[in-house]
Amino acid sequence: MSSDSRLGSEVSRIADSENGVMLMLGRCLPHIVPNVLLAKREELIPLILCTACLHPEPKERDQLLHILFNLIKRPDDEQRQMILTGCVAFARHVGPTRVEAELLPQCWEQISHKYPERRLLVAESCGDLAPYFPKEIRSSLVLSMLQQMLLEDKADMVREAVIKSLGIIMGYIDDPDKYQQGFELLLTALGDPSERVVSATHQVFLPAYAAWTVELGNLQSHLIPTLLSKIEKLLREGEHGLDEHKLHMYLSALQSLIPSLFATVLLNAPFRNKAKLQGEILQIEVTRFPRPISPLQDVATIIGSREQLAALLQLYDYQLEHEGTTGWESLLWVVNQLLPQLIEIVGRINVASTACVHEFSRYFWRLCRTFGKIFTNTKVKPQFQEILRLSEENIDSTAGNGVLTKATVPIYATGVLTCYNQEEDRKLLVGFLEDVMTMLSLSHAPLDSLKASFVELGTNPAYHELLLTVLWYGVVHTSALVRCTAARMFELILRGMQESLIDKRVAPALVTLSSDPEFSVRIATIPAFGTIMETVTQRELLERVKMQLASFLEDPQYQDQHSLQIEIIRTFGRVGPNAEPRFRDEFVLQHLHKLALVNNQQSVDSKRLDIATYLFEAYSALSCCFISEELMVNHFLPGLRCLRVDMEHLSPEHEVILSSMIKECEQKVENKTVQEPQGSMSIAASLVSEDTKTKFLNKMGQLTTSGAMLANVFQRKK
Repeated sequence: MSSDSRLGSEVSRIADSENGVMLMLGRCLPHIVPNVLLAKREELIPLILCTACLHPEPKERDQLLHILFNLIKRPDDEQRQMILTGCVAFARHVGPTRVEAELLPQCWEQISHKYPERRLLVAESCGDLAPYFPKEIRSSLVLSMLQQMLLEDKADMVREAVIKSLGIIMGYIDDPDKYQQGFELLLTALGDPSERVVSATHQVFLPAYAAWTVELGNLQSHLIPTLLSKIEKLLREGEHGLDEHKLHMYLSALQSLIPSLFATVLLNAPFRNKAKLQGEILQIEVTRFPRPISPLQDVATIIGSREQLAALLQLYDYQLEHEGTTGWESLLWVVNQLLPQLIEIVGRINVASTACVHEFSRYFWRLCRTFGKIFTNTKVKPQFQEILRLSEENIDSTAGNGVLTKATVPIYATGVLTCYNQEEDRKLLVGFLEDVMTMLSLSHAPLDSLKASFVELGTNPAYHELLLTVLWYGVVHTSALVRCTAARMFELILRGMQESLIDKRVAPALVTLSSDPEFSVRIATIPAFGTIMETVTQRELLERVKMQLASFLEDPQYQDQHSLQIEIIRTFGRVGPNAEPRFRDEFVLQHLHKLALVNNQQSVDSKRLDIATYLFEAYSALSCCFISEELMVNHFLPGLRCLRVDMEHLSPEHEVILSSMIKECEQKVENKTVQEPQGSMSIAASLVSEDTKTKFLNKMGQLTTSGAMLANVFQRKK
């Protein structure tokens, strides 16, 4: 027999024992693997693993495992799953010592591999093999590897896998000294720039870490208080600009901890030993808890089973209603520490920050829904009510209603009072908003807190009827101050409202207010009328609004009403670009021209500059629209020229820009050729020459006046 070649010698001495087979496979596999098609290489996984398991030589085993991890250049999901399943089978077979000695070095070797798929294999194997590592290795080397990848890996999918593996590792670590390291990792994960990594943190890592925290007794003593103090520090540092991203990060973590907190309260309750699964256990209502982000955040999962949770809930409600909270430390902490601290924080956030108001509102909503109706009514509402103190005698004392201008109002209204939706709950919300509207109006306080409540509630059509009920209370109020506030609020809820509701409920209320004995109330309706022109398509309703605006502009009693004219010009500038073209052409442009003409005759310079400044902003906003040649010649250009006369006299830097606008418009009209489509032209399109456009925009950027209307100068009407 030929034994000259390697294969010849293998063939000539066919193995005569099991051990011989292993030795032969160990020798042959390294030569076979490179010659198998990449697409078919997973077929070799069982052979490689089996040999690596049983081979007597450590060096050969190491070579085989190296081949396994490098078997496929860029393994896809299915191929990685196959390799990982094999590794777990190997680990089960050989025990922790060999897993540490043989598998872990292979992972370590690939931690910085150039292909993300290979690094992904490492991240996933750290989690999958967690139960099979020696415990001291889990909390040292494996944790360090995952930490390194979380901090350094550029690929989102790798960091996402790291987070999931960290969640698994957290379930196995029992060294309390690693608690702080886990907390640092949690903050890093929550602050990750990738949405998918943050999502995985909330779904897997945070609940796993929370479970360990509860086990150590640190949830109420460290984890939640530390996150709260981080929020307080942010607010202290954020006097000139709050880091909303960080606030969201800490608050969303607190929100994800609510199920763990509630489970802790139940499991440490005076009745915990009475919860026997005997007799009739009521079913938990489907809507009893907010929908969890993942099964790990389901209170039933944390407690152990749905039946156990149902038994505890029955006792929980009974205890709250009949026996109180004496000796119930975990719940007393929520009532006496957590809630007061949260309410104090809420009073310090900026009510104008819609994002912050929304975040805190969602937090309270989740907290109240999780802890239940009795808890909300007996523990949460009284704490807010004590601070808000809505009583008539407080109307004139600033101490009494200072808090009414804070974010406490919208967060209480939208986070606590919307939790439950029975008739009495809705009545409470209506009554609260009516009281706030009355007290803010009568004490001449800023309306930001009421506006924030309306904006947050107005995004949900289910609350439109309720908000209109509150506003109608304001419309018929005896005080003109309250009627004025009601008029201003309408504008905030019109977008997204059904036209039938605007027609039947909003328009009649605004018409009532527009003939109010007080001028200030009539003026306050103008922005809402403008918004209707911008959002409604119903012809008859638009005509009614147009007639009302026309009466404001043409009725002799309003001729010298400076604040009314300003409100109209501001509204035209805001809604003109998005309003129906006919309304803009036949109404807005003509009346702006008239107002510009009249302003030339104004003898009081301060008033004249006021009006001119708002006209400038309105014309700048309207310059993005398509305007016919006829309107351009008869109204737009003459209006701009009147405005230039004012600005020559009062504000030379505005005059430079106006001259440039006028020149461009005149050129466009002169150059209009036969080929161009008849009918309409765009001024924005006329500013073609780049240098003119650049000059124009630069000048605009330099102006000191309010630039709110200038942002959309070059946006065309969609």
